[in-house]
Amino acid sequence: MKRLSDFLRSPLFLLVWVGLSGCGGDNNVRDLRAYMNEVAARPQGRVQPLPEFKPYEPFKYGAANLRSPFQAPLEMPVRIDKVPASQIRPPRDHVKGYLEGFNLVALKLVGSIKIRGTYYGLIQDSDGLVHQVGVGSYLGTQWGRVENISENQIELVEVVSNGGGGWLLRPTTIELNSAAEG
Repeated sequence: MKRLSDFLRSPLFLLVWVGLSGCGGDNNVRDLRAYMNEVAARPQGRVQPLPEFKPYEPFKYGAANLRSPFQAPLEMPVRIDKVPASQIRPPRDHVKGYLEGFNLVALKLVGSIKIRGTYYGLIQDSDGLVHQVGVGSYLGTQWGRVENISENQIELVEVVSNGGGGWLLRPTTIELNSAAEG
């Protein structure tokens, strides 16, 4: 019996006894079981179905040749040498030059040179390259034909859509050290 009494006094017995005494009885969890039964008795909600998503439709920007919304609208001066509207159209069989790949806003007149009494313009593109142009050269995306070059500006006429299937002539100038203006 000495062994049993030694065992009953040992810390291991006390630890086992305390651990097993916590397992007995339902008094400690009665309120928890009541709450669980109450929650289970509540009416169950429904999960809303996922909304139907429309398939993605890509958007193609079709206003590349229209006036930039960041430019002021151009006022159209009346030209003395009016061309009948039915004869205005972009040049046929025209092979576009390098400077026709840039919008006029991206081109700058950085200087001019006079050779044998004729002015030539020095145009800088958005890449920083400088090109020499003369009367009859084309600039910009709207078939801008150079009409006159002076020491401080280049005058050109663009052929732009009138929005109704026809075309209009739009005179434009590029001044020294500035972008295209109207």
